[in-house]
Amino acid sequence: MAEKAPVIVPYAAYLRVYEPLAAFPEPERSHWIAYAKEERFPTAQDEIRRALADLVPVPPVVVPVRESAEAFVTDVDGVTCVCPWRTRLRGWQALSALTQAAGNRELDLPQTVLDAALPPVVRRQAVADYEQWREGNPDARPWIRTALWHVPVRWFVLFVDEEREFAKPESGQESGQQFVLRYRTPMVEARRRLARGLKVLREELEEGPLIDGLIDVGRWLEEFHPRSLVELDYGGLAHAIPEEQLAGDHSAADVAEGLTALRAGDGERASAAYERLTERWRAVRQLQYAN
Repeated sequence: MAEKAPVIVPYAAYLRVYEPLAAFPEPERSHWIAYAKEERFPTAQDEIRRALADLVPVPPVVVPVRESAEAFVTDVDGVTCVCPWRTRLRGWQALSALTQAAGNRELDLPQTVLDAALPPVVRRQAVADYEQWREGNPDARPWIRTALWHVPVRWFVLFVDEEREFAKPESGQESGQQFVLRYRTPMVEARRRLARGLKVLREELEEGPLIDGLIDVGRWLEEFHPRSLVELDYGGLAHAIPEEQLAGDHSAADVAEGLTALRAGDGERASAAYERLTERWRAVRQLQYAN
């Protein structure tokens, strides 16, 4: 019997930072040096499947008991760079965001469903564990940011269309391979583009979520080594979006065009770029409600 292909979980996209090994203190640096010598590495899909499996027991394991020792690994001009998963930290942060959204009535599912899936007592214990952990790790931050069923517009500000990489699965590849759409850029370029885009938005628009979001991303990027690599990965969304639409997706170019138009005072052209973006991502976000 042929081996069954693993299920691809389609809903998450990622913004990642890969830091050179020299940026890590010992003994973590030695761990990543040894880890980077391995021949095969788990994928983002593997991480999601493990997290979903933890939700099956009763009561569910909302946040891993131990921090992950896994990472994404890449080579940047001959320098090995790693992006630690930090699944436990990100799980705590995601739970905090979920709780806040529920408190503000921004959640897309009823409170009763949330309580059934993640019982209040389990959530409270996870929050208490996080608060205790934070006391000893006040400067901890994740190397990965996750977005569900969309890519935040502010993420595209960090990239240009020339950095776009689109790849189709090749025949003969192992089961579970999928489309890939991602952008990669040096940290110095990401910071420069963010600062330039933020300047334009502040000059042309009122304060709002887009400006606040860019400020937040900028503060996050400042936490990392200047020779890091920044990556925007469509992740499982590349599986959910039809191939024709994915191939025609040049969202970073649309964002760049909108900023250029704003800088030139061309409101009509900026609005057209923004409409292309919102229409594209509205269609993607609607997929989460599909049967």
